[in-house]
Amino acid sequence: MKPYEGTDYFDCSELLTDSEKDLRDKVRGWVEKRYLPGVSDWFEQGIFPVRLIPEMAGLGLFGLKLKEYGGAGVNSTAYGLVCQEIERGDSGLRSFVSVMNSLVMFPIARFGSDEQKATWLPAMVRGEKIGCFGMTEPETGSDPQSMRTTAVRRGDRYVLNGRKMWITNGEIADVAIIWAMTDEGIRGFLVEKGTPGFSAHPIKRKFSLRASVTSALVLDNVSIPAQNILPGVEGLRSAFMCLGEARFGIAFGTVGAAMACYETALDYAKNRIQFQVPIASFQLVQRKLVKMLTEITKAQLLCIRLGRLKDEGRVRPVQISMAKMNNSAEALKIARTARDILGANGISLGYSVIRHMLNLETVNTYEGTEDIHALAIGRDITGMNAFSCRQE
Repeated sequence: MKPYEGTDYFDCSELLTDSEKDLRDKVRGWVEKRYLPGVSDWFEQGIFPVRLIPEMAGLGLFGLKLKEYGGAGVNSTAYGLVCQEIERGDSGLRSFVSVMNSLVMFPIARFGSDEQKATWLPAMVRGEKIGCFGMTEPETGSDPQSMRTTAVRRGDRYVLNGRKMWITNGEIADVAIIWAMTDEGIRGFLVEKGTPGFSAHPIKRKFSLRASVTSALVLDNVSIPAQNILPGVEGLRSAFMCLGEARFGIAFGTVGAAMACYETALDYAKNRIQFQVPIASFQLVQRKLVKMLTEITKAQLLCIRLGRLKDEGRVRPVQISMAKMNNSAEALKIARTARDILGANGISLGYSVIRHMLNLETVNTYEGTEDIHALAIGRDITGMNAFSCRQE
Protein backbone atom coordinates (compact mmCIF):
# COMPACT_ATOMS: atom_id res chain seq x y z
CA MET A 1 0.00 0.00 0.00
CA LYS A 2 1.40 3.39 -1.01
CA PRO A 3 2.08 5.65 2.00
CA TYR A 4 -0.27 8.59 2.43
CA GLU A 5 1.44 11.67 1.01
CA GLY A 6 -0.99 14.42 2.00
CA THR A 7 -2.41 17.42 0.21
CA ASP A 8 0.45 19.72 -0.78
CA TYR A 9 -0.35 21.64 -3.98
CA PHE A 10 2.39 24.25 -3.48
CA ASP A 11 5.09 21.78 -2.36
CA CYS A 12 5.05 23.25 1.14
CA SER A 13 7.06 20.26 2.35
CA GLU A 14 10.08 21.82 0.68
CA LEU A 15 9.90 24.57 3.32
CA LEU A 16 10.34 22.04 6.12
CA THR A 17 13.50 20.56 7.58
CA ASP A 18 14.19 16.83 7.36
CA SER A 19 13.54 16.39 11.09
CA GLU A 20 10.20 18.20 10.82
CA LYS A 21 9.14 15.99 7.92
CA ASP A 22 10.32 12.83 9.69
CA LEU A 23 8.23 13.60 12.78
CA ARG A 24 5.21 14.52 10.66
CA ASP A 25 5.48 11.30 8.68
CA LYS A 26 5.91 9.17 11.81
CA VAL A 27 2.75 10.59 13.35
CA ARG A 28 0.97 10.41 9.97
CA GLY A 29 1.71 6.70 9.73
CA TRP A 30 0.49 6.03 13.26
CA VAL A 31 -2.77 7.89 12.61
CA GLU A 32 -3.30 5.86 9.42
CA LYS A 33 -2.64 2.49 11.03
CA ARG A 34 -3.77 2.82 14.62
CA TYR A 35 -6.35 5.60 14.84
CA LEU A 36 -8.36 5.96 11.65
CA PRO A 37 -9.59 2.35 11.58
CA GLY A 38 -11.44 2.84 14.86
CA VAL A 39 -12.39 6.49 15.08
CA SER A 40 -15.82 6.23 13.43
CA ASP A 41 -16.91 3.68 16.02
CA TRP A 42 -15.44 5.70 18.89
CA PHE A 43 -17.23 8.82 17.64
CA GLU A 44 -20.54 6.99 17.27
CA GLN A 45 -20.22 5.41 20.72
CA GLY A 46 -19.02 8.64 22.33
CA ILE A 47 -15.81 7.23 23.82
CA PHE A 48 -12.18 8.30 23.92
CA PRO A 49 -9.67 5.49 23.22
CA VAL A 50 -7.67 5.72 26.45
CA ARG A 51 -5.88 2.47 25.57
CA LEU A 52 -3.96 4.40 22.90
CA ILE A 53 -2.39 6.80 25.44
CA PRO A 54 0.69 4.59 26.01
CA GLU A 55 1.22 4.40 22.25
CA MET A 56 1.02 8.17 21.96
CA ALA A 57 3.53 8.50 24.78
CA GLY A 58 5.78 6.06 22.95
CA LEU A 59 5.64 8.31 19.90
CA GLY A 60 6.77 11.21 22.08
CA LEU A 61 3.52 13.16 21.69
CA PHE A 62 3.52 14.48 25.27
CA GLY A 63 6.01 17.15 26.20
CA LEU A 64 6.88 17.64 22.55
CA LYS A 65 8.46 21.03 23.12
CA LEU A 66 9.97 20.29 26.54
CA LYS A 67 13.76 20.26 26.50
CA GLU A 68 13.90 18.71 29.97
CA TYR A 69 12.07 16.05 31.98
CA GLY A 70 12.16 13.58 29.08
CA GLY A 71 10.47 15.81 26.52
CA ALA A 72 11.26 15.64 22.81
CA GLY A 73 12.39 19.27 22.58
CA VAL A 74 11.08 19.82 19.05
CA ASN A 75 10.48 23.28 17.60
CA SER A 76 7.10 24.96 17.25
CA THR A 77 6.74 24.13 13.56
CA ALA A 78 7.26 20.43 14.23
CA TYR A 79 4.71 20.57 17.04
CA GLY A 80 2.24 22.23 14.68
CA LEU A 81 2.74 19.52 12.08
CA VAL A 82 2.00 16.89 14.72
CA CYS A 83 -1.27 18.71 15.47
CA GLN A 84 -2.06 18.73 11.75
CA GLU A 85 -1.65 14.98 11.44
CA ILE A 86 -3.45 14.22 14.70
CA GLU A 87 -6.46 16.34 13.70
CA ARG A 88 -6.56 14.72 10.29
CA GLY A 89 -7.54 11.78 12.43
CA ASP A 90 -10.02 13.65 14.61
CA SER A 91 -10.32 16.98 16.41
CA GLY A 92 -10.99 15.12 19.65
CA LEU A 93 -7.60 13.44 19.49
CA ARG A 94 -5.86 16.72 18.72
CA SER A 95 -7.73 18.32 21.63
CA PHE A 96 -6.32 15.68 23.95
CA VAL A 97 -2.75 16.16 22.69
CA SER A 98 -3.15 19.95 22.67
CA VAL A 99 -4.44 20.10 26.24
CA MET A 100 -1.62 17.89 27.47
CA ASN A 101 1.11 19.88 25.75
CA SER A 102 -0.15 23.46 25.66
CA LEU A 103 -2.57 23.80 28.54
CA VAL A 104 -1.12 21.48 31.17
CA MET A 105 2.56 20.75 30.62
CA PHE A 106 3.35 24.22 29.28
CA PRO A 107 2.00 26.12 32.35
CA ILE A 108 3.64 23.67 34.77
CA ALA A 109 6.96 24.04 32.94
CA ARG A 110 6.63 27.82 32.57
CA PHE A 111 5.01 28.84 35.85
CA GLY A 112 5.45 25.88 38.19
CA SER A 113 7.90 25.32 41.03
CA ASP A 114 10.79 22.89 40.68
CA GLU A 115 8.90 20.42 42.84
CA GLN A 116 5.76 20.69 40.70
CA LYS A 117 7.77 20.18 37.53
CA ALA A 118 9.56 17.12 38.90
CA THR A 119 6.32 15.64 40.22
CA TRP A 120 4.20 15.98 37.09
CA LEU A 121 6.20 16.50 33.92
CA PRO A 122 8.16 13.21 33.68
CA ALA A 123 5.02 11.20 34.46
CA MET A 124 3.04 13.13 31.85
CA VAL A 125 5.73 12.61 29.21
CA ARG A 126 5.39 8.87 29.84
CA GLY A 127 1.60 9.08 29.59
CA GLU A 128 1.23 7.90 33.18
CA LYS A 129 -0.49 11.09 34.36
CA ILE A 130 -3.14 13.09 32.54
CA GLY A 131 -4.08 16.73 33.07
CA CYS A 132 -6.83 19.17 32.21
CA PHE A 133 -7.18 22.97 32.07
CA GLY A 134 -10.03 24.50 34.04
CA MET A 135 -10.73 28.04 32.90
CA THR A 136 -14.08 28.27 31.07
CA GLU A 137 -17.14 28.56 33.30
CA PRO A 138 -20.88 28.18 32.67
CA GLU A 139 -21.36 31.97 32.75
CA THR A 140 -17.97 33.13 31.44
CA GLY A 141 -16.39 32.03 28.19
CA SER A 142 -15.01 34.90 26.15
CA ASP A 143 -14.75 37.11 29.26
CA PRO A 144 -12.50 35.12 31.63
CA GLN A 145 -11.74 38.07 33.88
CA SER A 146 -15.35 37.78 35.06
CA MET A 147 -14.82 34.23 36.32
CA ARG A 148 -16.63 33.34 39.51
CA THR A 149 -14.42 30.54 40.80
CA THR A 150 -12.61 31.76 43.91
CA ALA A 151 -9.58 30.70 45.89
CA VAL A 152 -9.41 32.03 49.47
CA ARG A 153 -6.20 31.81 51.50
CA ARG A 154 -6.66 30.20 54.89
CA GLY A 155 -3.37 29.77 56.68
CA ASP A 156 -1.16 27.44 54.70
CA ARG A 157 -3.99 26.34 52.41
CA TYR A 158 -6.35 27.67 49.75
CA VAL A 159 -10.06 26.86 49.60
CA LEU A 160 -11.55 26.81 46.10
CA ASN A 161 -15.19 27.12 45.13
CA GLY A 162 -16.73 27.28 41.68
CA ARG A 163 -17.55 25.41 38.51
CA LYS A 164 -15.77 24.90 35.22
CA MET A 165 -17.43 23.86 31.97
CA TRP A 166 -16.43 22.25 28.66
CA ILE A 167 -13.19 20.87 30.07
CA THR A 168 -11.34 18.40 27.84
CA ASN A 169 -9.94 15.38 29.74
CA GLY A 170 -11.77 16.35 32.92
CA GLU A 171 -12.92 12.89 34.02
CA ILE A 172 -9.67 11.11 33.15
CA ALA A 173 -7.34 13.79 34.50
CA ASP A 174 -5.07 13.10 37.46
CA VAL A 175 -4.61 16.84 37.98
CA ALA A 176 -6.50 19.95 36.94
CA ILE A 177 -5.00 23.37 36.47
CA ILE A 178 -7.74 25.53 37.93
CA TRP A 179 -7.83 29.27 37.33
CA ALA A 180 -9.50 31.15 40.16
CA MET A 181 -9.96 34.66 41.49
CA THR A 182 -7.95 35.53 44.61
CA ASP A 183 -7.39 38.72 46.57
CA GLU A 184 -4.33 39.22 44.38
CA GLY A 185 -6.11 38.61 41.09
CA ILE A 186 -6.45 35.49 38.96
CA ARG A 187 -4.05 32.67 39.79
CA GLY A 188 -3.51 29.07 38.70
CA PHE A 189 -3.72 26.08 41.06
CA LEU A 190 -2.97 22.37 40.83
CA VAL A 191 -5.95 20.36 42.06
CA GLU A 192 -5.42 16.63 42.19
CA LYS A 193 -8.01 13.99 41.42
CA GLY A 194 -9.56 12.63 44.60
CA THR A 195 -9.25 15.84 46.57
CA PRO A 196 -12.39 16.11 48.77
CA GLY A 197 -14.99 18.41 47.21
CA PHE A 198 -13.50 18.16 43.72
CA SER A 199 -15.44 16.21 41.10
CA ALA A 200 -15.69 15.84 37.31
CA HIS A 201 -18.88 15.00 35.46
CA PRO A 202 -19.42 14.04 31.82
CA ILE A 203 -21.14 16.46 29.48
CA LYS A 204 -23.65 14.27 27.70
CA ARG A 205 -25.80 14.57 24.57
CA LYS A 206 -23.08 16.40 22.62
CA PHE A 207 -22.97 16.07 18.83
CA SER A 208 -19.39 17.30 18.47
CA LEU A 209 -16.04 16.00 19.74
CA ARG A 210 -17.75 12.75 20.64
CA ALA A 211 -14.46 10.80 20.57
CA SER A 212 -13.19 13.07 23.32
CA VAL A 213 -13.72 13.43 27.07
CA THR A 214 -15.58 16.68 27.81
CA SER A 215 -16.46 17.44 31.41
CA ALA A 216 -17.87 19.82 33.96
CA LEU A 217 -15.73 20.36 37.05
CA VAL A 218 -17.20 21.17 40.46
CA LEU A 219 -15.16 22.65 43.31
CA ASP A 220 -17.05 22.62 46.60
CA ASN A 221 -14.85 23.92 49.43
CA VAL A 222 -11.83 22.20 47.95
CA SER A 223 -8.89 22.66 50.32
CA ILE A 224 -5.41 22.36 48.82
CA PRO A 225 -1.92 23.15 50.16
CA ALA A 226 -0.65 26.63 49.43
CA GLN A 227 2.28 25.09 47.57
CA ASN A 228 -0.19 23.91 44.91
CA ILE A 229 -0.37 27.42 43.51
CA LEU A 230 1.64 27.95 40.32
CA PRO A 231 4.14 30.49 41.68
CA GLY A 232 5.09 32.07 38.37
CA VAL A 233 1.56 33.01 37.27
CA GLU A 234 0.93 36.72 36.74
CA GLY A 235 -2.82 37.01 36.35
CA LEU A 236 -4.70 36.50 33.11
CA ARG A 237 -1.58 37.27 31.11
CA SER A 238 -0.20 33.88 32.08
CA ALA A 239 -3.46 32.10 31.24
CA PHE A 240 -3.52 33.80 27.84
CA MET A 241 0.01 32.60 27.19
CA CYS A 242 -1.27 29.05 27.63
CA LEU A 243 -4.19 29.74 25.33
CA GLY A 244 -1.81 31.17 22.74
CA GLU A 245 0.09 27.89 22.75
CA ALA A 246 -3.17 25.98 22.26
CA ARG A 247 -4.39 28.29 19.49
CA PHE A 248 -1.13 27.79 17.63
CA GLY A 249 -1.79 24.05 17.60
CA ILE A 250 -5.36 24.60 16.44
CA ALA A 251 -4.19 26.73 13.51
CA PHE A 252 -2.17 23.76 12.27
CA GLY A 253 -4.63 21.11 13.38
CA THR A 254 -7.60 22.41 11.45
CA VAL A 255 -5.55 22.16 8.26
CA GLY A 256 -5.42 18.42 8.88
CA ALA A 257 -9.20 18.20 9.24
CA ALA A 258 -9.61 20.25 6.05
CA MET A 259 -7.20 17.95 4.21
CA ALA A 260 -9.20 14.90 5.25
CA CYS A 261 -12.46 16.43 4.02
CA TYR A 262 -10.99 17.64 0.73
CA GLU A 263 -9.34 14.30 -0.02
CA THR A 264 -12.54 12.41 0.76
CA ALA A 265 -14.57 14.73 -1.48
CA LEU A 266 -12.05 14.52 -4.33
CA ASP A 267 -11.94 10.73 -4.26
CA TYR A 268 -15.71 10.52 -4.02
CA ALA A 269 -16.23 12.93 -6.91
CA LYS A 270 -13.89 10.94 -9.13
CA ASN A 271 -15.76 7.71 -8.47
CA ARG A 272 -19.38 8.78 -8.07
CA ILE A 273 -21.14 8.25 -11.42
CA GLN A 274 -24.18 10.36 -12.29
CA PHE A 275 -25.58 10.88 -15.79
CA GLN A 276 -23.05 8.26 -16.97
CA VAL A 277 -19.99 10.32 -15.91
CA PRO A 278 -18.08 11.02 -12.66
CA ILE A 279 -19.42 14.09 -10.88
CA ALA A 280 -15.84 15.39 -10.82
CA SER A 281 -16.30 16.15 -14.52
CA PHE A 282 -18.98 18.76 -13.75
CA GLN A 283 -17.97 22.40 -13.62
CA LEU A 284 -19.75 23.16 -10.34
CA VAL A 285 -18.04 20.30 -8.54
CA GLN A 286 -14.63 21.24 -9.90
CA ARG A 287 -15.10 24.81 -8.75
CA LYS A 288 -15.87 23.59 -5.22
CA LEU A 289 -12.82 21.33 -5.17
CA VAL A 290 -10.56 24.11 -6.43
CA LYS A 291 -11.82 26.51 -3.75
CA MET A 292 -11.24 23.89 -1.04
CA LEU A 293 -7.70 23.20 -2.23
CA THR A 294 -6.90 26.91 -2.51
CA GLU A 295 -7.94 27.59 1.08
CA ILE A 296 -5.97 24.60 2.35
CA THR A 297 -2.88 25.84 0.52
CA LYS A 298 -3.24 29.35 1.93
CA ALA A 299 -3.67 27.91 5.43
CA GLN A 300 -0.59 25.71 5.05
CA LEU A 301 1.55 28.66 4.03
CA LEU A 302 0.14 30.77 6.85
CA CYS A 303 0.98 28.03 9.35
CA ILE A 304 4.55 27.57 8.19
CA ARG A 305 5.23 31.29 8.40
CA LEU A 306 3.58 31.41 11.83
CA GLY A 307 5.73 28.52 12.99
CA ARG A 308 8.92 30.19 11.81
CA LEU A 309 8.02 33.42 13.59
CA LYS A 310 7.34 31.48 16.78
CA ASP A 311 10.59 29.54 16.52
CA GLU A 312 12.43 32.84 16.10
CA GLY A 313 10.72 34.30 19.17
CA ARG A 314 9.03 37.01 17.10
CA VAL A 315 5.42 35.86 16.97
CA ARG A 316 2.71 38.13 18.33
CA PRO A 317 -0.50 36.87 19.96
CA VAL A 318 -2.64 38.59 17.33
CA GLN A 319 -0.78 36.73 14.60
CA ILE A 320 -1.71 33.45 16.28
CA SER A 321 -5.28 34.77 16.55
CA MET A 322 -5.41 35.47 12.83
CA ALA A 323 -4.20 31.98 11.95
CA LYS A 324 -6.58 30.27 14.39
CA MET A 325 -9.51 32.43 13.25
CA ASN A 326 -8.89 31.92 9.54
CA ASN A 327 -7.92 28.27 9.47
CA SER A 328 -10.68 26.97 11.72
CA ALA A 329 -13.34 28.98 9.86
CA GLU A 330 -12.09 27.88 6.45
CA ALA A 331 -11.78 24.27 7.56
CA LEU A 332 -15.42 24.34 8.63
CA LYS A 333 -16.42 25.75 5.24
CA ILE A 334 -14.41 23.04 3.52
CA ALA A 335 -16.10 20.34 5.62
CA ARG A 336 -19.53 21.72 4.72
CA THR A 337 -18.63 21.82 1.04
CA ALA A 338 -17.33 18.26 1.18
CA ARG A 339 -20.55 17.16 2.85
CA ASP A 340 -22.44 18.78 -0.04
CA ILE A 341 -20.36 16.97 -2.67
CA LEU A 342 -21.01 13.63 -1.00
CA GLY A 343 -24.76 14.23 -1.05
CA ALA A 344 -26.68 11.82 1.18
CA ASN A 345 -23.48 9.91 1.92
CA GLY A 346 -22.15 13.10 3.46
CA ILE A 347 -24.14 12.46 6.65
CA SER A 348 -22.87 8.89 7.05
CA LEU A 349 -20.09 7.92 9.42
CA GLY A 350 -18.95 5.62 6.65
CA TYR A 351 -17.09 8.73 5.51
CA SER A 352 -15.10 11.11 7.70
CA VAL A 353 -16.73 14.31 6.49
CA ILE A 354 -19.72 14.64 8.83
CA ARG A 355 -17.54 13.74 11.82
CA HIS A 356 -15.02 16.46 10.94
CA MET A 357 -17.80 18.94 10.18
CA LEU A 358 -19.45 18.43 13.57
CA ASN A 359 -16.10 18.63 15.35
CA LEU A 360 -15.13 21.82 13.55
CA GLU A 361 -18.32 23.50 14.74
CA THR A 362 -16.73 23.32 18.18
CA VAL A 363 -13.14 24.04 17.13
CA ASN A 364 -14.31 27.20 15.39
CA THR A 365 -15.57 28.58 18.70
CA TYR A 366 -13.32 27.19 21.43
CA GLU A 367 -10.05 28.85 22.38
CA GLY A 368 -11.63 32.10 21.19
CA THR A 369 -14.51 32.51 18.76
CA GLU A 370 -14.02 33.96 15.31
CA ASP A 371 -15.58 37.23 16.47
CA ILE A 372 -13.36 37.53 19.55
CA HIS A 373 -10.20 36.95 17.51
CA ALA A 374 -11.40 39.50 14.96
CA LEU A 375 -11.84 42.07 17.73
CA ALA A 376 -8.35 41.36 19.06
CA ILE A 377 -6.86 41.92 15.62
CA GLY A 378 -9.08 44.95 15.06
CA ARG A 379 -7.84 46.50 18.29
CA ASP A 380 -4.28 45.88 17.19
CA ILE A 381 -4.62 47.52 13.78
CA THR A 382 -6.82 50.47 14.86
CA GLY A 383 -5.70 51.07 18.43
CA MET A 384 -9.36 51.09 19.47
CA ASN A 385 -10.95 48.59 21.87
CA ALA A 386 -14.28 47.24 20.63
CA PHE A 387 -14.62 44.46 23.21
CA SER A 388 -17.10 46.45 25.31
CA CYS A 389 -19.88 48.92 24.60
CA ARG A 390 -18.69 50.95 27.60
CA GLN A 391 -16.83 54.10 26.68
CA GLU A 392 -13.61 54.45 28.65
